[in-house]
Amino acid sequence: MCEQAQAETLKEELFKNSKNGYFRAQSDDIDGAYDFCEGYAAFLNANKTERLFAKGAVALAQQHGFVAFEKGKVYQPGDKIYVLHRNKAVLLCVLGSDPVVNGVQIAAAHIDSPRLDLKPNPVYESGELAYFKTHYYGGIKKYQWTAMPLALYGVVVKADGSQVEVRLGDQPGDPRFVITDLLPHLGVEQSKRTLGEGIKGEELNILIGSRPFNDSKASETVKLQILQLLNEKYGITEADFTSAELELVPAYDVCDIGFDRSMIGGYGHDDRVCAYPALMAALHTEHPKKTILTVLTDKEEIGSEGNTGLQSAYMKNFIYDLAAMQGAAGYTALSHSMCLSADVNAAFDPTFPDVFEKNNAAVLNGGVVITKYTGSRGKSGTSDASAEYMGFIRKMLLDHHVVWQTGELGKVDAGGGGTVAMYIANLDVDTIDLGVPVLSMHAPFEVVAKLDVYMAYRAFCAFFDI
Repeated sequence: MCEQAQAETLKEELFKNSKNGYFRAQSDDIDGAYDFCEGYAAFLNANKTERLFAKGAVALAQQHGFVAFEKGKVYQPGDKIYVLHRNKAVLLCVLGSDPVVNGVQIAAAHIDSPRLDLKPNPVYESGELAYFKTHYYGGIKKYQWTAMPLALYGVVVKADGSQVEVRLGDQPGDPRFVITDLLPHLGVEQSKRTLGEGIKGEELNILIGSRPFNDSKASETVKLQILQLLNEKYGITEADFTSAELELVPAYDVCDIGFDRSMIGGYGHDDRVCAYPALMAALHTEHPKKTILTVLTDKEEIGSEGNTGLQSAYMKNFIYDLAAMQGAAGYTALSHSMCLSADVNAAFDPTFPDVFEKNNAAVLNGGVVITKYTGSRGKSGTSDASAEYMGFIRKMLLDHHVVWQTGELGKVDAGGGGTVAMYIANLDVDTIDLGVPVLSMHAPFEVVAKLDVYMAYRAFCAFFDI
């Protein structure tokens, strides 16, 4: 064997396989990826908020034979149950043939995304135009949210306790809303601001109307006209905004990106691009050996706080209930459990290479990403999975022919970010992050690769098949 051939053979044996995922995927994976993402795109278009995603997930679960969990009821292996937690989070469980005390296979993804929330007193008039005041939710670049169509979603609880659902801007013929920006000709002083201050938080004001109420002697006639329209359509008054949760998100649908249609662009990939595959993996699981649990949680973008985030006890309490049903201790079940924290990672962007450490960056079409640790700088705010668990997941992916890669969230000192992993790991559960690489993460229009989305689904299916 010549030296060149010997070197190539050694490289095949000793080097990490860094080929594009299209060269590593099995023959039927490509068509599978494109087909799977048709369903993902449709679901994402229909469910752009955490409430809608939770509602849509429950509807799909019911179609696949899942029934609402009843505490105290004894369930049998193969039974499919769900919990809709405060209308913002969902637990989907299939009971395994092994006792729950032997551990639960957990896939946990979040279904909230960066957005604009209305303030408790949002409606005002200025310059004979009517506006909503907003408070942004999660980490955003504020300038990205101007001069684009927005849709309004959420609920209003009226003084009598009745509830009104608001959904406006996502159907043909619906009005939409917008945050205006300065024209370049008059933006000289604005352009001197730093990029982060180009648009300030209190400038994220939503234009909602311009037509005055038909009374020239009254004040704030444009605001009055808007409130009259809202009262006619929804039966609400200005005071009802105090007990409302209303969100503004991009009004456009997701779409294919590229001549080859290999990518999907749209709002909310972080983290619904992991939540949907985890959801589908649970729906397609029949008679597992170990009990499986998909957790679709809220509030990750603001630190997993509150009673619908994973710093609360609702997931732990559910597993305790399952263990108690079989006469076992919940903490023992947790200590034998494993979790895939199903969250995205930043894809390497060749336009902005300086913030990435290329040898350890995830890439589009590299497959699903294993992230051993997240956090920032000195691994602050992460669980840092063990070598043993990392090796276990690695073997699982290889055995099931899942295209995968590793990744970190940028250079060590560049910043970083967190996921739900550490909150589940704090329950004595082996936990690691596994998800999809994303370009333009946290922007109103993010990009993912179809192959990576499908490999996430394949990974969760493999995890539930253990």
